Amino acid sequence: MDIVSPLIGMVHSLCISAAARLSYVVNVDQRIDSLSTALNELKDKRDDLKRKVERAEVEGLTCTSQVKGWLQRVEVIEAESSSIIEDLEQRRRYCVGCNACCSTYKLGKKASKLLDRANELIVKGVFDVVADDPIPDAVEEMPSRPAVGLNMMLERARQFLAEDGVGTVGIYGMGGVGKTTLLKTINNEFLTKHHHFDVVIWVVVSKEFVADKIQRAVGARLGLPWEESESHEQRVLKIHKLMRRKKFLLLLDDVWEGIDLLKVGIPVPEKTSKCKVIFTTRSLDVCTGMNAHQKLRVEFLGEEDSWKLFCENVGEKEIFDSETIRAYAETIVRKCGGLPLALITIGKAMANKETEEEWKYAIEVLNRSPSEIRGMEDVFSLLKFSYDNLETDALSFHASYVYNQGHALIGSLKVACLLETGEEKTQVKMHDVVRSFALWIASKCGLNNQFLVEASTGLTEAPRADHWRHALRISLFDNGITTLAEIPECPRLSTLLLQWNSGLNRIPNTFLHFMPALRVLDLSFTGLREIPVSINELVELRHLDLSGTKITSLPKELGDLAKLQHLDLQRTHSLRIIPQEAISGLLQLRILNVYYSYGVWEQQDNEVGFEDLQSLKNLTTLGITINESNTLKRLHSFSGLLKVIQYLYIKQCDGLFYLQLSLNSSFGERLRRLSINNCYDLQYLQVDEEAGKKWLPSLEVVALHGLPNLETVWKNPVTRECLQNLQSINIWHCRKLRNVSWVLQLPKLEVIYLMYCEEMEEVVSRSGIPSEDSKAFRSLRTLSIRNLPKLRSITPWELAFPSLESIAVIDCPNLKQLSIKTHGTSTLPTVYGNQEWWDELEWNEASSETAFVPHFMPI
Repeated sequence: MDIVSPLIGMVHSLCISAAARLSYVVNVDQRIDSLSTALNELKDKRDDLKRKVERAEVEGLTCTSQVKGWLQRVEVIEAESSSIIEDLEQRRRYCVGCNACCSTYKLGKKASKLLDRANELIVKGVFDVVADDPIPDAVEEMPSRPAVGLNMMLERARQFLAEDGVGTVGIYGMGGVGKTTLLKTINNEFLTKHHHFDVVIWVVVSKEFVADKIQRAVGARLGLPWEESESHEQRVLKIHKLMRRKKFLLLLDDVWEGIDLLKVGIPVPEKTSKCKVIFTTRSLDVCTGMNAHQKLRVEFLGEEDSWKLFCENVGEKEIFDSETIRAYAETIVRKCGGLPLALITIGKAMANKETEEEWKYAIEVLNRSPSEIRGMEDVFSLLKFSYDNLETDALSFHASYVYNQGHALIGSLKVACLLETGEEKTQVKMHDVVRSFALWIASKCGLNNQFLVEASTGLTEAPRADHWRHALRISLFDNGITTLAEIPECPRLSTLLLQWNSGLNRIPNTFLHFMPALRVLDLSFTGLREIPVSINELVELRHLDLSGTKITSLPKELGDLAKLQHLDLQRTHSLRIIPQEAISGLLQLRILNVYYSYGVWEQQDNEVGFEDLQSLKNLTTLGITINESNTLKRLHSFSGLLKVIQYLYIKQCDGLFYLQLSLNSSFGERLRRLSINNCYDLQYLQVDEEAGKKWLPSLEVVALHGLPNLETVWKNPVTRECLQNLQSINIWHCRKLRNVSWVLQLPKLEVIYLMYCEEMEEVVSRSGIPSEDSKAFRSLRTLSIRNLPKLRSITPWELAFPSLESIAVIDCPNLKQLSIKTHGTSTLPTVYGNQEWWDELEWNEASSETAFVPHFMPI
């Protein structure tokens, strides 16, 4: 048997193995050098690659996963290699013996494997692409200032986002009011709150709208490449295909015209899609054009928030320790009118202003020329975009067309948020900053010497006469002017506004001598006691407003104004004498208003009567006061007057048991305001049966005061077809009235005042409301009730009152419930009342009381 060959084979294998192991020990220096060399080469490659990645990330790209993995593996090898090299170095220098050889062997073997891995990474560390377009986050943060004073509007926006039936929301308001800040706040909230959207997309649209701009922004957020070679239609299809599979929130800032989203590639949000579009705009028309399901107007800031925002931008709050400077600062804040952009701009301009003189000068500049304040030209330039976007149709000169077009122009300014609705819907007001902007526009157009405007500036005397010479329009209203001492020569002056100078009680006869072109003169709510006879020299005068003055008579010379079209005498409570000659010559008169004024229409001593009024063939609008029952009966025989009466005030008519409004004679067809005071025998109002169901279609306001025998307001049944435009009801001292259930039928009713009606037990009785009605009180904004000692309920069931803003309850001790729903209601009204009354209120559910607590204001 051959046993030598196998033995030789075993010995040979052992020798090879021992030699291999011995090489790990003997060649340790070589292995350390090789690993160090490979590691240095790997580090150089790593550093080169990192620089490429950093440059790409600066350009907005994201490192690829392959490169990230390679860099991570390099870090691991680097750490392991450094540890092994250090151990090998120490063992080679200090360790001897069998154990040392064994340890060195193990470390040498690890070093060999690390060397192989390092060489492999060196080979694989070649990349054609190190970074590519990033995978977008669901939400990208938008830099924004703090949303001071926007909490209420932010809460409403949150509610709209939560409602399934709301797909598109329009946020509108004047430039600089905070729309963009609100939209950015909405965007940034989704960075931290849980939401169901796959992606939130922010796009600035701007006035120069192009579809590509939206497509680029949307495509970038979706991670879609932008190919210049693609057609618009191809991009639409690509975006739409991806968007329809996502739950998206699209935020469009600064929209100037309606956008057809489908033409951009964006699916229109539907109830089932859970997608939303919110946009900001300066125009209410855009909200309509975008088919917004909900419209949210961004209002001006209140006093507290205005002060807070102003102080934040001034910076040094210690300066307001000075009472004088604080008073100046408060004046500046008031002049900003709650417009955030103005508060921020002027606040920054006043930073570092430390003296009283500097602050006082700032107010003087704001009054005289706000554009001189640093940054305000930028504010005005922002508003100019809205101004430039207005339609500029030329005026025609047919009277009715001009009247209607005037209303259309006012409507356009309101839609563009450059005018606001006043205290009543028939009034408008202009924000202080917009007014300053308008004057800035005039100066830019070289018209500043044609406008002398110093309204609400605290004047105690009129500007010098030489400042009037070249003016076309002068506005000095709401000042403290008491005298007009000089005689101005104003050959071109067409408009003079002096209203609300309450101390002005006299106009010198010579003052009107040199105003031959004057067409509009407003002296309303001054202390004026007489009209100068030189009024007849204003031969071009079209509009004369004397309302609210203390005049006792009209001069007969007024009748010489042959071109006068509008004469307003309402609320001239002291007016007792109107000569025939003062009215009979006004053949072009279209509007005559003596509402709450002169009421003696029985012709005597050459005073004006109904016959004189009916002779005014161009009269289209009449406001009139009646103070005798016989006079009211006589009025029914003047059909021409009955047709044009829009404002009717009846007072102290003894023996008037009921008021008959006859639409056969058109009496009441155009009636807008009806006020009845101190007619102690009056029991009810009645419309004749021939009027049908749609009676008194124009009536807007009803005021009933001091009618102790009034048992019901309307003898006729009130349905939803009549009184279609009634907006305000004011009832005082009608002690026999038990309810006003008929108000439930009024679709446009906004205001209810019920006071001192001792027998009133319900506002709406159970018989007046057969069941819960979703259409009831849908427009009501204000409900104020006072001294109704027997009142037990407002309505028999809880109703939603969707538009109610405030409810005041004073001295109604038996009213224990509010009858206002809290569930499913987006906003609750502010409740004003006595604390004791509030504490005794009864609630159907504890949650209702909890919901109302923040809305209660004790008085």
